[in-house]
Amino acid sequence: MRRITLWLLSTVSVVVLLFGYDASTSATKPLASPPAAVSTTGSGASKAASGTASGTSGGSSGARRTVTGGVASTQWGPVQVQLTVSGGRITKVTVLQQPSGNPRDTEINDYALPILTQETTSSQSASIDMVSGATVTSTGYVQSLQSAIDQAGL
Repeated sequence: MRRITLWLLSTVSVVVLLFGYDASTSATKPLASPPAAVSTTGSGASKAASGTASGTSGGSSGARRTVTGGVASTQWGPVQVQLTVSGGRITKVTVLQQPSGNPRDTEINDYALPILTQETTSSQSASIDMVSGATVTSTGYVQSLQSAIDQAGL
């Protein structure tokens, strides 16, 4: 009975250690500093920074302008989007920053970001579906997107 108990406890310990091990191979390296117009201070878990808006804003709702969302810090790196707004509608989404610490990040983003940008222009809001397998990038994308939408007043 004693051997069974010892065996069971050691097995549980090994399983706990295996699930707790972080097998990430991405090395931390300094990221390029954000554009000068973007503040990198934030609050809360998302750490989304304030963004900037530019373009023509001459009182006409049909004017074309660009709005840059805040930088959303994720565990794999920053995510930042820029919207082109015309006539009160999102006409284009550009991803300015995305996680790029390792080849897997690039593979995920090459798949997920076109889907997220297409969903944004279709829904005209930040209420979009996450991309399976790219949850962290999707979450950062939506945070930065919501920041840009709020600045655009949409």
